Amino acid sequence: MSSSSREKLQKTLNHEEPEEVVVDLGSSLVSGIAAGALSRLRETLGLEKRKVKVYEPFQVLGKVEEDVRKALGIDVVGLASPYTFFGYKNENWKPWELQDGTEVLVGEGFETKVGQDGAVYIYPQGDRSVPPSGKMPEGGYYFDNIVRGEDDTAAGELNPREDFKDDFQVLSEEELKEIEKSADHYYEETDYGINLGNFVCSLGDFALLSGPAVKNPTGIRSIEKWMMAHYTHSDYVNEVYDFQLEIALQNLKLLKEAVGDRAATIQISGTDFGTQEGEMISPDLFREFYKPRHKRLNDWVHENTNWKTFYHCCGSIANLLDDFVEAGADVLNPVQCSAAGMDPKKLKEEYGAELVFWGGGIDTQKTLPFGTPEEVKEETRERLEIFAPGGGFVFNTIHNIQAPTPVENILALFRAIEEYDRS
Repeated sequence: MSSSSREKLQKTLNHEEPEEVVVDLGSSLVSGIAAGALSRLRETLGLEKRKVKVYEPFQVLGKVEEDVRKALGIDVVGLASPYTFFGYKNENWKPWELQDGTEVLVGEGFETKVGQDGAVYIYPQGDRSVPPSGKMPEGGYYFDNIVRGEDDTAAGELNPREDFKDDFQVLSEEELKEIEKSADHYYEETDYGINLGNFVCSLGDFALLSGPAVKNPTGIRSIEKWMMAHYTHSDYVNEVYDFQLEIALQNLKLLKEAVGDRAATIQISGTDFGTQEGEMISPDLFREFYKPRHKRLNDWVHENTNWKTFYHCCGSIANLLDDFVEAGADVLNPVQCSAAGMDPKKLKEEYGAELVFWGGGIDTQKTLPFGTPEEVKEETRERLEIFAPGGGFVFNTIHNIQAPTPVENILALFRAIEEYDRS
């Protein structure tokens, strides 16, 4: 008798090799699929004709529903707050059209306008009385953040807790009830493994820094000034991070009360510390500003729950992986093998006993969107043969499946997984 998806995930997290590789699609904001690609995939699979729901507008991610999970053999589901990057709730769905003409559904609070430049502008919390907080260029696939507010470090009016009071907040009773309800459903009525989160403490995450959900952000909000502030306004950065950490610890306790031990993993951080060629910051800065706070979060989780801690971090971070391990990180995503120093064989050899690799299955920058189905199958098989033996590997692409990806390549990917499991 084969193990359930939940049992397979638990074995994998314990670095035991399951009978079949655990597969994820859509359990987090960094392991999903663009709404346009998902719409075409649904059609090709012959599933019920209905519009895909864009549950995460920043990256225009499509909601992976039960029929897709069943068709593709997905093992993991995600639990998270129903509120989006732009601060509105996913409810009362309404029609919208992607720039390629694909018809989708968006939440009631998704409010946009098309500018004279042809770009689509989106408003925080759906409030058109304030400036837009995001911009999708004409012909684009995602929203870019718009930096608003004074952002003037020379003014001497910086107040870290006041500046970020609307960015970091304790989960509401409403949010916790919805998370608890979903946990009850998935744990009692399905055998999926459960990935809890949407990142409780992404310190310095560029996707959130500008405050896309905040109507009137203040303080240091641009990426460039924030990076420099580690040197020029270190007290400010430390105070913001201390505030964020305090809120995160409160939320971990509330999530524990709501979900208990039904979840297998908790998404801690989605902050990217790497580029294609190296780290964005020096290891010394990482150890000063980030590592001690990550350790506090991981220690709390390990002392109070059975969850494993899930970290998303793109790019070349080979020189930070020892620090990730020492801070108590359990799971690494997306495992960007195309970045400098991130050779999959070396990663498996050096960190396979300590880190679970959740991703790394195929390159979504080149092979999956631009290769042939045969090339997709070849690279997928190669990565499975490297990462899967001995456990500690959840198959996922390297970050989300991109909008223009051909459906035949997506199907080739899943066929390769099936063939590996049968071999």
